[in-house]
Amino acid sequence: LFFLEAIFFLPTDPMLILYCLNRQEKALYYATIATVASVLGGITAYFIGATLWDIAGEQILQNRLVNYVVTPSTFSYLTEQYRQYEWWAILAAGFTPIPYKAATLTAGFCKLSFIPFVICSVIARGARFYLLAITIILFGNRIRQSIDRYFNIIIILTTLAIAFSIWWIM
Repeated sequence: LFFLEAIFFLPTDPMLILYCLNRQEKALYYATIATVASVLGGITAYFIGATLWDIAGEQILQNRLVNYVVTPSTFSYLTEQYRQYEWWAILAAGFTPIPYKAATLTAGFCKLSFIPFVICSVIARGARFYLLAITIILFGNRIRQSIDRYFNIIIILTTLAIAFSIWWIM
């Protein structure tokens, strides 16, 4: 699922949290699996985006319907900004709630440098997943009690976060 999460919208952090809470002694192992799978999924998404650009990129930009959203000149400007700040963009998307899959697909589509993309993905995804695992190792019992106590509120907030993410992407 962590592999697919880098390509499609799948909220996998709750799954990692549950695995780590149930087997705290294996939390770092789970974080490693999540990191490796997510980075491999990101690499796959990068190549999907690059292939999509090679197959239909120019035609997509020339489509009149697409031009209502972004003109070719705006796309060129945004691509240059993306390339200029690619390290920060990938690090932010890989660590924060910004959908990582948006960064992975567009990195390939915009032809960002591959090696910096992979390095940033490893750093950001690793930091995110290991931070979760270490937090659970340190505070697992309190986290479990909070989840049990506030489960309904957590589900509502998670649903709102997913809805907001989908709205923000579109």
